[in-house]
Amino acid sequence: MTAQETAGWSDFSWNSWKDLALVQARLDAGADPNEGDYFFERPLHAAAERGSPEVVAELAGRVDDVDAECEGRTALWVAVFNDQPENALALVAAGADPWRPMMAGWSPGRLSLAGPTPGLFFPFPPGHTGLTEAETATATEAERLIGALGDIEWDGFSLACVHGISAAEAIQRLAAVPADEEELEEIMEDPSEEDALRFIGVTDVPGGCVVSQQWGYMASTPVVMQTLSAGTVAYGMYANPKSGNQGSVYRDGEVMEWDGHPGGGDVSGDDSAEEILLKYLYDGHAEAYCFAGAGLRPTSARAITDPDAHLRLPERDYWH
Repeated sequence: MTAQETAGWSDFSWNSWKDLALVQARLDAGADPNEGDYFFERPLHAAAERGSPEVVAELAGRVDDVDAECEGRTALWVAVFNDQPENALALVAAGADPWRPMMAGWSPGRLSLAGPTPGLFFPFPPGHTGLTEAETATATEAERLIGALGDIEWDGFSLACVHGISAAEAIQRLAAVPADEEELEEIMEDPSEEDALRFIGVTDVPGGCVVSQQWGYMASTPVVMQTLSAGTVAYGMYANPKSGNQGSVYRDGEVMEWDGHPGGGDVSGDDSAEEILLKYLYDGHAEAYCFAGAGLRPTSARAITDPDAHLRLPERDYWH
């Protein structure tokens, strides 16, 4: 393979950014340390997220600006968001600024205060402050909520977390009726039957209620989410066994986000400060993210695994 053929980054895998010899060879062959093959990621940002401290240090020493931003964030911010403290320290050693303002007020240093390594960049420089009381409470609740829900190691289920309404109100809004016990038992024995999609669960939790379905997507369909979110907000998700978690957010009957990736760390520069914090705290915890987004405070995963009541939905098109 010629030097020209090995000069780019296009064939780099996830683990390639841990291979110092490979990265050095590419750089020596002419690969650009400042620009990647995709507009949304620079080489230093990629290494900060999934590389080794040695690779991060190598790239940091070759770039024009260690604090260059990509989609509103520096490589140091990426390292902090992805809980890579050693990569973060390598960037700071190369001159990266932990307190550079970005991402709705979340500098890398300030964001780190909400994570597992809050002392990473102490002390505070003049003019910078720590977390607010509300942000500290949000971080504390995230740790509690993730622990309370535990690991849900099965997929194919759906849920709608609704703020500020009771299970009784949800039942009324959906025009649902109590499920016949014998029919429900048959459904649970073979939930692949088409009629099974019309059976849902509902549970009161502190802060609101949860509509759920253990065997399908119905709880997060558009009509269910529109109906439940009238005058409030609802976070929904379907744990699709084929394509991963699919999330949605509805506010007062209007879709705010569709086909998202709850708990997937997909942060946008347009996100609010509150949303960025939630995405950081609940990265990798899709169900907890939905509960937290709707302001629900469950003490267990029972709303998903063992609902208070099972209901039958009326026949209608739940996708339009």
